[in-house]
Amino acid sequence: MEKIKMDIGEAADLFKIMGDRSRLSMVAMMNRRECCVCDFTECFEMSQPAVSQHLKKLRSMGLIKERREGYWTYLSLNEESPFYDMIPELIAAIPGIDDHISSMVASCSRGDCC
Repeated sequence: MEKIKMDIGEAADLFKIMGDRSRLSMVAMMNRRECCVCDFTECFEMSQPAVSQHLKKLRSMGLIKERREGYWTYLSLNEESPFYDMIPELIAAIPGIDDHISSMVASCSRGDCC
């Protein structure tokens, strides 16, 4: 595996973005599957504007990409991001995150929205 080269400023920015519980959980969910914005509003019990603000920050680091289909926006991890290979390692290093994400994903139902 090729080592990621980043300076201390980039590393600090990445950890700042990933230091938020909601954003970290969103990234962990997207590490499992593509998600719709409505998944996040439902799972996190957040308004769409609040979810959009979190996604804007993730997008600003190039961590996620989006795909539009009709009215819906689907999000996934950006494989072209220089941080992409770090995401699974970062998530795996967090005790209990698998259970946390599994319970959140189980509570999200892809109903009529997407």
